[in-house]
Amino acid sequence: MIKRMIGAAVRAILVASVFTMPAILLPGTSADTVQMVVLLSLVAALLVFVEYSSEYPSLIEFRNAPPFNRLRFLALFCTVLTLTLMARGQVMPTALSSTLVGLGHMIGNAMDFPFSPVRLMVLLAPEGATPPELDQIRMHAGMSYLIALAMLLSFVVVVRLLDWPLRHGAFNFWVNLPLFDPTAGGDVLRRLKRDSHVNVALGFLLPFLIPAVLKTASVYAVSVSLTDPQTLIWTMSAWAFLPISLIMRGVALMRIADLIEEKRRRAYAQAELQVA
Repeated sequence: MIKRMIGAAVRAILVASVFTMPAILLPGTSADTVQMVVLLSLVAALLVFVEYSSEYPSLIEFRNAPPFNRLRFLALFCTVLTLTLMARGQVMPTALSSTLVGLGHMIGNAMDFPFSPVRLMVLLAPEGATPPELDQIRMHAGMSYLIALAMLLSFVVVVRLLDWPLRHGAFNFWVNLPLFDPTAGGDVLRRLKRDSHVNVALGFLLPFLIPAVLKTASVYAVSVSLTDPQTLIWTMSAWAFLPISLIMRGVALMRIADLIEEKRRRAYAQAELQVA
């Protein structure tokens, strides 16, 4: 009980730190913005604490199947921290920020080719944007996408080479998938594979769909100002994190489906041997 509470508190603090990082590290943040960010971080931290302090989960999937959620959090944390340091380096340069900016230039230029997700995000720049502002958008898009792809590759390696999720013991289906309703109808195995395909397909499409949605919103509704550092950081973080998170979920569901299918196959083979 005490160990679970301590773990929940540590996770809540880490989640709150991600939300407050840009507002605290970037110079010139207004007091109203800091207060709003702190409030949102407290709400997020409270939700995480309540979820992880309870014995059984209610919202967070794969809670007892590490390192799925740890990799997702690490991806978001690294993305926000890296983009924040790059934005801070434009005003208060350091050796680390200069290195990240140089790496961001290289990655952004490499990924900025016709019809690429990075090119689509650069096209969201407002009319009259200066070349330095376009470089900022390109750098942030390239770095965030690279970090997300690295975390996805890491999870695929964990699944294929480290036998996730069986490496940490038996996998409890109902505890790790609290949002999956087994009574919704249809075979569980077929539904898992269907959800896996949908998540992977949507994850591949979102990097292209999100810029289109934002461009449409800028025409008919409120536009997103990518010249503001905090807006740029959170827009790029969400643009890179959400698709990769969906793909990781799809890979995880397919892995669970494969385990169920293999268990069924063994059960059917054992039943046939008993009958014979």
